[in-house]
Amino acid sequence: MNAAAMKLLIVEDDADFAAVLARAMTKRGFEVALAHNASEARAVAEAFAPSHAIVDLKLPGESGLKVVEQLAARSPVPAIVVLTGYASIATAVEAVRLGARHYLAKPADADEILAALLRDQPDAALEVSPEPLSVARLEWEHIQKVLNEHDGNISATARALKMHRRTLQRKLDKRPPKAD
Repeated sequence: MNAAAMKLLIVEDDADFAAVLARAMTKRGFEVALAHNASEARAVAEAFAPSHAIVDLKLPGESGLKVVEQLAARSPVPAIVVLTGYASIATAVEAVRLGARHYLAKPADADEILAALLRDQPDAALEVSPEPLSVARLEWEHIQKVLNEHDGNISATARALKMHRRTLQRKLDKRPPKAD
């Protein structure tokens, strides 16, 4: 792809991180536009017509998954990478099903993000962990799966998990346990 056609939409609610990422990607040849929530992302995508997009999963209001779905419905479809500090298997699978090319857990540096944006073929040589997930990580994954099934509704998820809503909110506010 020629440099003139490399237009990157960054959808990230953390303004400082978005600015740093925008500078890094501009240095790597992208024309960059920023959005800080789902509605801004829709408006910017319409005017900017990105060839690539980086979407944070956890946005104020609508989920980043909704943004992925909307971007994937565009023609031509931009190469989409979901970037999140709240990684889970359920959200990774859903992001890819909705049209994301790749899913990265934060922290990820600009070179890792660039590689994910430009990689268009799956990698069968990807290493598989020899260790099973920890109990804490399994709990996190299950909560994320049920939360996704209830479209992000905390109260409905808490009822489905037979858990007090505040307990669930506390668990969701914490960083996910390490996958290894």
